[in-house]
Amino acid sequence: MATTAPREVQGVPLIDERNSPPSERAAPVVRTAAGSVRGFWRGPCATFTGIPYAAAPVGPLAFRAPRPHAKWDGVRDAVHQGATPQRGKTGATLIPEPSVPGDETLNVNVFTPSLDEKLPVLVYIHGGAYASGSIASPWYDGASFARDGVVTVTLSYRIAFPGFGWVPGSEQNRAVRDWIAALEWVQENIAAFGGDPGRVTIAGQSAGGGAVLTLLGIPATHHLFHAAWCMSPTLSLVDRHAALALSSALAAALNVPNTAEGLGSVAPRELGRAQKPLVASGRSLAGIRRSLDGGLRMGPTIDGELIDRPTISALRAGSGSEIPLVIGSTDDEFTIVLSPYTRALRWVPASLALALVGFRGERARAWRTANPRMGRGSAAILGQYATDMGFRRHVRRVGDARRSENTWGYRFAWPSPTNGLAFHCLDVPFFFDVLGAPGVEAVAGPNPPQELADEVHGAAVEFVTTHRLPFPTWPTARVFDNPAGLAAHAYAEVAPLG
Repeated sequence: MATTAPREVQGVPLIDERNSPPSERAAPVVRTAAGSVRGFWRGPCATFTGIPYAAAPVGPLAFRAPRPHAKWDGVRDAVHQGATPQRGKTGATLIPEPSVPGDETLNVNVFTPSLDEKLPVLVYIHGGAYASGSIASPWYDGASFARDGVVTVTLSYRIAFPGFGWVPGSEQNRAVRDWIAALEWVQENIAAFGGDPGRVTIAGQSAGGGAVLTLLGIPATHHLFHAAWCMSPTLSLVDRHAALALSSALAAALNVPNTAEGLGSVAPRELGRAQKPLVASGRSLAGIRRSLDGGLRMGPTIDGELIDRPTISALRAGSGSEIPLVIGSTDDEFTIVLSPYTRALRWVPASLALALVGFRGERARAWRTANPRMGRGSAAILGQYATDMGFRRHVRRVGDARRSENTWGYRFAWPSPTNGLAFHCLDVPFFFDVLGAPGVEAVAGPNPPQELADEVHGAAVEFVTTHRLPFPTWPTARVFDNPAGLAAHAYAEVAPLG
């Protein structure tokens, strides 16, 4: 039953038995509902990688809702990173998220300090604009959480068109159903890994943060988790008509019927190549404007079945209001996206620069007046607008929509020495307390402050354990900086954006 995977993918070491120091302890074995799995010890952390929570989504199942995995006899090795839905090389990315080949892409990694306790559980959903990303990243190592008494699960889900594309006659929102299936797996199996199924916190960053909010907006999922931590969330749902138009264009480009069978006959690499020009917004000013106006072109869709209304509408109506939530963003999420335009926009007035992306009039004036971070050049102002439109306004909207007594806000404000900004993804290694992981130095400099990781990671452990934080609730926000602090009405300046 053993599976194999490369020890290193795209130059990034995997969390793998072969990359771990030998242990004198007997390999940990756990009995799941589908069969037994054998993991490995890394110091005090028992690690299990590549455990399938659903059948391989290939062939007839490629564009269907997740199906149960067949039971197996004997003991299955869970010592190599499982296959990822992401295929091929990703190029330069802020978070190193390598692709691992294979069919059984619906899998989880589990990190636990003990198989015999009833510990709180963290379930993490990775980001990647719903079109990329993988749990193979060394940044998503749950060993530090295990060290602090938390069982951690990272889940893999279908991305891009296989996960989110509209396929007539099939189940829609297949990736959302993957999240749900993984959470159901946690409820059924996590006690065997030393976790408490009655104390599950879901967390995610970027699109993963959007996943957290999506699940909060679906009441039928609320029995599967008990608290939520949302980092730099997207908050956009794709209209079903736009989703159908995109899938029709994709099927036409591939010259196959727009059905589960037709699209399932296409090789994943060919499907990936065909979808790129249809979903990419590009980094031009026009592309950025399209993204800010309409959100992502691929992601959860209002299908009238699983998701029946926009997430923010569901939250305002009280969906998930009883579930404790921490939500926040970095201060400069996408400011660096506009950096290439610094010289070109040097002599362009800020009002004209904002007009280039469709932001003008009284709203633009009110936002500039309310925002204290102005006056750094037109490119930086455009970058702040992209940051506020794409992320920070969603934090305010969600915080204002919920009960204040169980909602905590934060800002990650520490500026990286690499560019002086608190940019997108910078907070992730601090959350996981993996400052020595591959790729962290490139974004956080050679000596990122451990005391800041202690603060961020410590707050996460406290929240996962107690579902409370020792800070004032919304609209006050904890400011994660070096040193940390508090800010009243920390997101009020984005109110003019709606």
